[in-house]
Amino acid sequence: MTDTVRVRPLADGDWDAVVTLERDAYGGLGLSEGRTALQSRAAASPDTCFVVDVGARTAGYLLALPYPPHRYPDLTRTEAVREAVPPGNLGNLHLHDIVVAPGLRRRGLARHLLRHLTGTARARGDRRISLVAVGGTERFWSARGFVPEPGVVPDDAYGGGAVYMSRAVAAARPARDRPSALPPAPILREVS
Repeated sequence: MTDTVRVRPLADGDWDAVVTLERDAYGGLGLSEGRTALQSRAAASPDTCFVVDVGARTAGYLLALPYPPHRYPDLTRTEAVREAVPPGNLGNLHLHDIVVAPGLRRRGLARHLLRHLTGTARARGDRRISLVAVGGTERFWSARGFVPEPGVVPDDAYGGGAVYMSRAVAAARPARDRPSALPPAPILREVS
């Protein structure tokens, strides 16, 4: 992939692409929510919803919003308008949707989105990121550090086999001391 990859906040002009990506990813599972529900989730937490661009193309998106641990959005309802939840107040950021265009999968774009979300969660003060794995994706999420918590999601909420999973938000890695490419500056003495 030689085009520039960029993660940025979700904007109003992205909705046609996001709705198409969501429908294509979840329609076959009977889990597609439609534009109104998706927009309500993004409106609940606009600072935690992103798209990934490859060149000028919207290649994927991620919707996340603060939710109490062991809770998740109801797919049959829009997100209720509520007072803004202060960052870190719940300590849990729920990754509701992450989708990459079929022709661009297996190129690390989901990793870019997930890394961006993790940094956002860390900056907000969230301690955990949760999600509901659907359509047999539990193994994918386990490989990314998410731990299954069986019994949280009833079968009729997100389809058969849906599993609630979460992981801790890792602390920021300390910057490594890197040797300078330049030799140390000489010490100069004033001569009188």
